[in-house]
Amino acid sequence: MPEIRVRFAPSPTGYLHVGGLRTALYNYLFARRNGGKFVLRIEDTDRTRLVDGAVENLVATLQWAGLEYDEGPGVGGDRGPYVQSERLPLYKEHVDLLLKAGKAYYAFDTTEELEQMRAMQEKTHLPPKYDRRALKLTPDEVRGKLDAGVPAVVRMKVPEAATIAFDDIVRGRVEFVSDRLDDQVLLKSDGYPTYHLANVVDDHLMGISHVIRGEEWLSSTPKHVLLYEYFGWERPVFAHLPLLLNPDKSKLSKRQGDVAVEDYRTKGFFPEALVNFVALLGWNPGDEREIFTLAELVKEFTLERVGKAGAVFNTEKLRWMNTQHLRRKPEEELLRLVRPFLEKAGLLSFDDQYVLKVIRLMKDRVDAVEEFVTFSGYFFRDPESYDEASRSKNWKAGTHEQVSEVCGKLLGLPAFTPSDIEGVIRTVAESAGVSAGKLIHPLRLAVTGVSLGPGLFELMSAIGRDACIRRIGHALTVLG
Repeated sequence: MPEIRVRFAPSPTGYLHVGGLRTALYNYLFARRNGGKFVLRIEDTDRTRLVDGAVENLVATLQWAGLEYDEGPGVGGDRGPYVQSERLPLYKEHVDLLLKAGKAYYAFDTTEELEQMRAMQEKTHLPPKYDRRALKLTPDEVRGKLDAGVPAVVRMKVPEAATIAFDDIVRGRVEFVSDRLDDQVLLKSDGYPTYHLANVVDDHLMGISHVIRGEEWLSSTPKHVLLYEYFGWERPVFAHLPLLLNPDKSKLSKRQGDVAVEDYRTKGFFPEALVNFVALLGWNPGDEREIFTLAELVKEFTLERVGKAGAVFNTEKLRWMNTQHLRRKPEEELLRLVRPFLEKAGLLSFDDQYVLKVIRLMKDRVDAVEEFVTFSGYFFRDPESYDEASRSKNWKAGTHEQVSEVCGKLLGLPAFTPSDIEGVIRTVAESAGVSAGKLIHPLRLAVTGVSLGPGLFELMSAIGRDACIRRIGHALTVLG
C-alpha cells in the first residue's frame, strides 16, 4: 500500500457540525490504523461565508475531541500552506494548463443572463446546466473581452456522451453519464477557485491517497475524476460516508436539535463519549460492542465496515453512552469537570472534599457532568420548595412528631456517620410502631425537597449534621 495520507478539509463558516466531526474522526482513525498522516486543510475560498474565529474554533474543537493532526495550520508540514486562500497562484497556474489543453474555457455571462438561461430551461423542461454559449466566441473575441476587463469565469469542458466511473470503498462501482454534468465553474471572476478545482489540485499536491468524505459530495466526484484525467494525475481512493439522519429519517438539521459539536461540549458531554457515539454512526465493529476509547477505535476501524444506509442521530443513545464513559472516570477528573458548573451556578464555597462526596454519591445517577449540579442542587442549597406528590404521599398524621423525635436524637449523636443516622431512624420507627420507610421518605423530603436520590443515610452524612438539623426544622414548620 502506498503512503496513507488523508485530510479533513472544512470550510470556516461557523461551528463544527457533528457530521464534520465524524468525517474528521474516520480520516483520523484510518490514518492511525495504517500508520499514515492526518492533514487538516482549511477551504476558505468561498469568501462570502467566512466567519471570524471559525478556524480557531475548528482547531480547538478537534483538539478537544482528541483528533490531533499531523500537518496543517499551526503545525506546519512540507506540503503547505494548508489554507486555500494562501494558495491562489497554484490554482491559477493549473487553470491555465486546462485552458491551454482545451479542457476549460472562459465565460463572460452576467448574473442576469444566467438567471434568464435557468428560467428558460425550467420553462422548457431542459436540464439546469450551462448552455455553453461562451464556446461560440472566437479566440479574438475572448481575448478582446479579457483585455477590456470584462468579468470572466473559467468553466470546465465536460466531454459529451461519456461514462465516468470510479470505485468507492463504501458505494462500490459508481457510474455517471457526462451529459448530466454541468460545465462547472473552476475559477471565479474574483480570482478565487471553486471547491472543485481547489479540492483536486490540493489533494494531488498534498499527496492525499484516500478521500473520505460525506455522501453529499458523491455527485461532485465525477467532475473531480475528470479533472484528475485532464491533469494526467492518479486519482485517490474514494470513500463516501452515509448521511446522518434525524429520528424521523430526514437529513440531520438544527431544526430538530443540536448539530454543533460545541453544543454538546457546552452541555458537559465527554469528548470520549461523543467520539464513541459518532464512530458508530455508519461504522460497526462486527460484533455487539458499543463502548470504545479512541485507542480502541484505532485498532478496530476499517472503511470496509462503513455501511451505505443513513445513520440516525439518537440523542438518547448519546446520553446513555456518555453515562457509560462517566462511570469510568476517576473521581478527581470528575471534580475538575464539575467545578466550572458550580462556579457558573455561583456555588463557590464548597471545598474539594465535600464535592468529592457528592460525586461518589451521584456518579451512578447522572448522565452528564452538569447534572452533578442541576440534579443534585440539594447538596449545595437548602430546599426552597417540596415535591407535592411526595408530601401528599409521605407526610401523614404522626409524621411531624416522629420526624421531630429523629431530629432531637440526631442532635445527640457523637458522630454523624451513615450507620449512626440509620440507627436513630430505625430506633424511632420501631418505637412508633411503623416501618423505617415511613420515616425515611418524609426525612428525604425534609432534607432535599425531592423524593429521589442516593441512599438517605449516606446523603445526610455527606450534607452534615448542622445542615440536616436546619433543614428538618424548616420542613417541620412549613409542612406542619
